[in-house]
Amino acid sequence: MNGVRTASPLTVRGSTVRCAVALLTTLALATGCAAAQGTTDGSGQTDKGAATPRMTIGMVSHSGDGDTFWDIVQNGAERAAAKDHVKFLYAHDKEGAQQAALIQSYIDQKVDGLIVTLAKPEAVQAAVRKAVARGIPVITINSGGEFSKAYGALTHIGQDESVAGRAVGEELNNRHAKKTLCVIHEQGNVSLEDRCAGVRKAFHGTVENLDVDGTNAPASQSSVEAKLQSDKSIDAIVTLGAPMAATSVKAKEQAGSSAQIATFDLNSAVVKLLKAKDVTFAVDQQPYLQGYEAVDLLWLHRANADVLGGGKPVLTGPALVTEKDVPKLTEYTGRGTR
Repeated sequence: MNGVRTASPLTVRGSTVRCAVALLTTLALATGCAAAQGTTDGSGQTDKGAATPRMTIGMVSHSGDGDTFWDIVQNGAERAAAKDHVKFLYAHDKEGAQQAALIQSYIDQKVDGLIVTLAKPEAVQAAVRKAVARGIPVITINSGGEFSKAYGALTHIGQDESVAGRAVGEELNNRHAKKTLCVIHEQGNVSLEDRCAGVRKAFHGTVENLDVDGTNAPASQSSVEAKLQSDKSIDAIVTLGAPMAATSVKAKEQAGSSAQIATFDLNSAVVKLLKAKDVTFAVDQQPYLQGYEAVDLLWLHRANADVLGGGKPVLTGPALVTEKDVPKLTEYTGRGTR
């Protein structure tokens, strides 16, 4: 990747989100320019990377195999790690118990910082608290932000899932939908449940949840297809992850449905679906920023005891994007930053 990718001028709903994106853009530009110009500041940043002592940061996510969203998160984390003289480690598992075990393995390795997701907070609570008790600073990202402070994390980086869900519900109202199918691809993930709850809160019509196994695309497609065939009144589908968008497009075609499809999260496939108008809009939470800022903030905390946002959540979304944003999105997905 060439340089630091900053937030693009895409359609963003809400002043809070605009302020958050502006703050993150400013921070990314500041650190990126320091590296590009060969300058150094009080924390020892130079064009050769940080002059601070080498540190090791581990990240544990709830990603299943093949989830392209987490490739983008890793790209951001690895870019920041290269800049900050950080050894970056990554592990993932969709099961909460295994996530806790992975966190414990990083504690045993005596990492200098941890980045964790709280999709299944009860399962990882003890492990996160143990890390904090051992003096390992923790930043949570992406999911379970409401549990972050209670577990002892420095801050949470991501979007407010309820706010994002309401933004989707409002947009569906604008597009005159009446009945929405909200497809949950990972049962027990609190953030996915919050998204559907947010849609339900703002949407003027009816919302029905459908649980599928996101790691099994054929079975998920069959489930969505069967639902569309049995209920012709469904005129909108909301998927909660980029891979499920393509799966739902196929299900819609097989079912002979005319339902519009919206999705959370982006990847190159979703950008193509937006261009073809098979997906009407998508919610971008900027995963590259989540990985980049989590590593960078742990480095800043060690180098200068900084805590961005004073412990309050650092928002990276939501931004609603449509086919008109495709030219820029295509450029960014080509870089692996969207």
